[in-house]
Amino acid sequence: MPTRVEQFLSHLDGLTGGIEPRFFPVEPSRPGVPSVTVIVYDDIPESGLLTGITYGVSLADHPLWRFGKPELCICVKSEDIRWALAIGHIGEVQRGDNPFRYGDTINFGERIAPDSEMTSFVIFAPAVMDHSDYAGIDLGEVLPINICGLYPIHDSERRYIHDHGLEAFWKLDWDPYDVKRPSAV
Repeated sequence: MPTRVEQFLSHLDGLTGGIEPRFFPVEPSRPGVPSVTVIVYDDIPESGLLTGITYGVSLADHPLWRFGKPELCICVKSEDIRWALAIGHIGEVQRGDNPFRYGDTINFGERIAPDSEMTSFVIFAPAVMDHSDYAGIDLGEVLPINICGLYPIHDSERRYIHDHGLEAFWKLDWDPYDVKRPSAV
């Protein structure tokens, strides 16, 4: 029987056509917890995009995780691996504390990468996957995995989402993959 991580990687292989990813483990910040690993795909789903997906966030528990446990995903127009490593850091530090709900924002506290002024993320469904590819991933446990998209945003956009909600922000003219774009608000 394949292990939990083997089943998750097999699921990702099915989405990417078996393209070999790069793996970046994130050191645990707490003793006795397994590490988070960032799985990085270059030029997926298309040329010029960097896609990172965590494994290990879902190994924690949270009282609001009643229907599934999250893993995190980012997809950006950048070659800078720091974008993917940022979601690994967030996942490792905040797992078990942050429920990673759609519409929630995360203030990274500094520029996420040098190629952008963005300092925050908003959580929503991953735009690079079909619903059946990111929701209800069965790994043989009580709760399935749900992959959550983390979208880099400007701090002014984070404040706008807090004031007006995710739906109002999502309707604005902005490119969710472009880390060099100006603020939409």
